[in-house]
Amino acid sequence: MGLAGGPIIVGILVGCFGPRLHMRTYTTRSANLMLRGIGLSLYLAGLGIDAGAHFFETVIRPEGAVWIGLGFLITVIPVLIMAVIAMRCCRMNFATTCGMLCGSMANPMALNYVNDTLPGNDASVSYATVYPLGMFLRGSVSPSVSDRRPPSL
Repeated sequence: MGLAGGPIIVGILVGCFGPRLHMRTYTTRSANLMLRGIGLSLYLAGLGIDAGAHFFETVIRPEGAVWIGLGFLITVIPVLIMAVIAMRCCRMNFATTCGMLCGSMANPMALNYVNDTLPGNDASVSYATVYPLGMFLRGSVSPSVSDRRPPSL
């Protein structure tokens, strides 16, 4: 679960037991938006430190296009299938479906775009519901999955 595991567990526990223990967890809207912005900035900074170290070396190789194409297909096809199932079969609205898909992929940047585009909090609520489950399942499948690097070409 990486660095996000501890705050997720504490957040779930405070959300569950906070009202019972009379904890005050209310923040103003401006403080909430500020914390969201700072959190997203720190998350992106942490990802960007090592994410693109060998990107251009991989892309300019002949098999780089194959890796990019496979990555695109692996990302887009499951999202489209789940979006159709959620909206057609489960009758979820668009905002809830977008939040669910952002949470399942642990993609706060897409959630930020959805929140800016669509009115209401449906996307944030479904993201907050799905994200911890996705992180726990990802961590239980392979504890070192976040430490793996793509195979060198």
